[in-house]
Amino acid sequence: MASGPLSLRHVPIYVNGRFLGRPMTGVERFARGILHAIDDMLDDAQAATWTILVPKGVPLEQGFRKIRVRAAGRLQGHAWEQIDLLAASRGGVLINPCNSAPVFHARQLTVIHDALVYRFPQGFSRSYRLLHQTLGRLLARRSRLATVSAFSQRELSSVLHVPQDTISVIPNAVDHLAGVTADVSVLDRLALRDRTFLLFIGSPAPNKNLARAIDAFGALRRDDISFVMVGKAANVFSRNALQERPAHVLETGRLTDAEIIALYGHARALVFPSLYEGFGIPPLEAMRENCPVLASDIPVLREVCGEAALYFDPLETASISRAMLAVLDDTADLAALRAAGRLRAADFSWKNSATELLRVVTTIAASQ
Repeated sequence: MASGPLSLRHVPIYVNGRFLGRPMTGVERFARGILHAIDDMLDDAQAATWTILVPKGVPLEQGFRKIRVRAAGRLQGHAWEQIDLLAASRGGVLINPCNSAPVFHARQLTVIHDALVYRFPQGFSRSYRLLHQTLGRLLARRSRLATVSAFSQRELSSVLHVPQDTISVIPNAVDHLAGVTADVSVLDRLALRDRTFLLFIGSPAPNKNLARAIDAFGALRRDDISFVMVGKAANVFSRNALQERPAHVLETGRLTDAEIIALYGHARALVFPSLYEGFGIPPLEAMRENCPVLASDIPVLREVCGEAALYFDPLETASISRAMLAVLDDTADLAALRAAGRLRAADFSWKNSATELLRVVTTIAASQ
């Protein structure tokens, strides 16, 4: 085992577990993936120093084998973080994996996943935007920061006015899908077993560019193809009305990992048309499941997907349509895309990301 966990043996480590009471999105996926990897890495003596703190009412059974989960305080939401979490974790190092943290904690690591609230403010309600813009600026001066990609590292350095090299990069991964068995019944439920379809996974938030992708699909005028949208808009996003949807567009709502794996396994391709991301987990998930990826030609997706995706201009509907046709009509080399995707997804693991997080936390513990 790496020296990080060993050097933390006598330091209380607390984790901000507020995310355990929320629906699963990419941010919560990161937190769960990395904590389960740490749970596997620690021996019993090391794990005894770790506690995940949650607000009252959050279930304490979360599938961790060694790290304990404990309720703290009586408040909820941001008030819980700023008051109850601060009091309960004051004696150790605090890890905040999901964008927010108590401003006055003396020793903490906060993972801010992207600069979306600064770069794409129209995607959020006014109250959410103002709160998180202010909180991010305060934490940039009160907390050690980490993020999930080199792109987000540069972006946060720019908007928060902190040196880039002070922001650690701890990537997302996709090996949380290992051991999950595909639930192919979803194909029958959605009438997709014998149907060719393109897949979108995400929310209709403005940065996801879903309306343009739907327009691109509609422009194909193909009755033999469906466009399947998985996910649900989070409440924090401002209203984003899509245009009238063309025929053969199917909205599924939230699905389980087992159902999503089944869709990856039968989709012609994943369409990922985002204008802005901090990382982008679905393309790597698709690659792991042998599903070709059509992705926006933006810096962060070039960083994450490398040469394993077919890129399009996310601002041009015609460009998205051409990429769709390339996989539907076999003018793209799908076998090469699948092979490159499998190799690319294998480069990311929660164990490697957990090792980096432990290294950073060890540095924080040693600096006080």
